[in-house]
Amino acid sequence: MALDIKTRIREVMDAEAHAISSVKVTDEYEKAVEILFHTKGKVLTTGIGKAGLIAKKLAATLCSTATPAAFLHPGEAAHGDLGLVDENDCLVAFSTSGKSVEVIETLQLSRNLGLKTAIGITSHPDSELRTLCDIILDMGVIEEPCPLGLTPTSSIAVMLAISDALALTLMEIKEVTRLDYGLRHHGGYLGRMARGHGEHPKPIGLEESTI
Repeated sequence: MALDIKTRIREVMDAEAHAISSVKVTDEYEKAVEILFHTKGKVLTTGIGKAGLIAKKLAATLCSTATPAAFLHPGEAAHGDLGLVDENDCLVAFSTSGKSVEVIETLQLSRNLGLKTAIGITSHPDSELRTLCDIILDMGVIEEPCPLGLTPTSSIAVMLAISDALALTLMEIKEVTRLDYGLRHHGGYLGRMARGHGEHPKPIGLEESTI
């Protein structure tokens, strides 16, 4: 029987939307934002595979919204990038299973370097990630719409939604202005929008002689 493509696409979208709307926003989410707000160092994010892509995106969003952040690749961490870690940083670890060896090792080694604070974003209740983090943001039980039940799509959508919610809430608490945003994101369409609607506005904070 031929697949009804439009129906299947709607089913996948509905599954992802349902997974996001089903997340229980507990007190842990508030604690996580407060931790990020009071972090004296930078925010480090980590994850492997597709979860790593979401971790990298969170770091990029935080940087553009006035929170210094960097993505720590678990594989590269084992070969020197662990030097990014400072005891005053906060590490946000992404892993649906909470069992990814590379992520667990990165957390353990970061703790060995004196890292004081870690936030975990995970789904499985029986994971080592939960024992290594101070705060756990629970994604809930997620059913992937993949016909094999394997391809991470709904779980990744949930991770992205959680990370965006953290970043935008933190941005609002910090009272980030359009000027603040423009100073960190001066290029492209968003840069033009931050400075005004002109096609070639003067970069924020630069004198005419430096342009």
